[in-house]
Amino acid sequence: MAGFGIPGLENFDLSQLMRMLQSTGPVNWEVAAQVARVVALEGGEERPVDPSAVDQLTELAHAAQARVVDETGLGEALGGTVRVMTRTQWAELHLEALRPVLEALATTLGDALKEQLAEEGPEAFGQPGAPGMPGMPGMPGAGDDPLAAFAGLFPVIAPLLLGVQAGSMVGYLAQHALGRYDLPLPTADAPALCFVVENLDMFEDAWSLPRADLRFYVALHEVVHAAQRSVPWVRERLVELATEYVSAYQLDADALEARFGDLDPTNPESLQALTERPEELLGAMQSDRQREVLGRLRILTSVLEGYADEVLGRIGRRLIPSYDQIHEAIQRHRIERGEAERFIEGLLGLKLERDDYERGAAFCRGVVERAGDEGLNRLWTAVEMVPTPAELEAPGLWLARIDLPGQ
Repeated sequence: MAGFGIPGLENFDLSQLMRMLQSTGPVNWEVAAQVARVVALEGGEERPVDPSAVDQLTELAHAAQARVVDETGLGEALGGTVRVMTRTQWAELHLEALRPVLEALATTLGDALKEQLAEEGPEAFGQPGAPGMPGMPGMPGAGDDPLAAFAGLFPVIAPLLLGVQAGSMVGYLAQHALGRYDLPLPTADAPALCFVVENLDMFEDAWSLPRADLRFYVALHEVVHAAQRSVPWVRERLVELATEYVSAYQLDADALEARFGDLDPTNPESLQALTERPEELLGAMQSDRQREVLGRLRILTSVLEGYADEVLGRIGRRLIPSYDQIHEAIQRHRIERGEAERFIEGLLGLKLERDDYERGAAFCRGVVERAGDEGLNRLWTAVEMVPTPAELEAPGLWLARIDLPGQ
């Protein structure tokens, strides 16, 4: 995977580098914002938003909201504000919205290293070291032992690495995002309607799609997902599962030694190479515990996406002449994100395959066939309504369970 380092880091002297490494929290958000902007713009200039796009998308979003409320009863609490934004504005919004999960990840990494050092000392990361690090007064380290030096530097380096990782991920997503809910990201803020007009225009051109049809389709898609997020337990559950996942990272000293054994903390070029592949740090800390969490997260997100597709299909096929053409293009778009998908998978474990979307859609269709739209809308009454793996495959089992007394 192509990486992303901090531009110009190789030209910094050591004192400049150490100032850059300073952070008041577990993630260097200043670095994250800088990286996100550079990646989002792909080295180019920001394209201004056309006022006519703001007017059209606002009108379409309000029309979509009325349709979704009529169809589902969800979304009545959504505000009327519609944001038509640039890529960098999308990136800024999502860095802030993902902050609780990303800071939980940073805390987990720091605590894991501290625990390992408390139990085994610097020997856990290589040979016993001598106090101090040449050229870096006051910095805990281990003379000629790079891993012990890394252990001493980790509390300082980790915020930088996570800032690079977060900024890279959000920047790549900003290159592709049509709206707010292309992916079921565990955002903690209130639901909102957002559209990235530059990406919409590029997608329209790439697939030769009618502008009004595409924009109404995306407006419906965004409104349905925002309506789901207006159900308090949905938003809370996504953040809870994502936080549980990132909190399950466990330190693997052998993997860290294999990855960071040649690190020279006094060499800016060595740190530059480290920032180019920050996801390798997480790869050295993945645990078996995370698989079970991912299973629950995939079920929830499959159902959310399946429900959205079901509602979108019912409304869209009636009102959008080119619905099938647009739907197929969107299906391709959401499973072919390249770097964006790999970053989000590496950081949060979130990766949906096409069969995940199809299972969720099949579950929702099966419920509607047996119990109608009202039966399907019982999903939103409580978090306990999320189906089990067996129920996802057999909607009748889910209906039987939720109708049992006391459930």
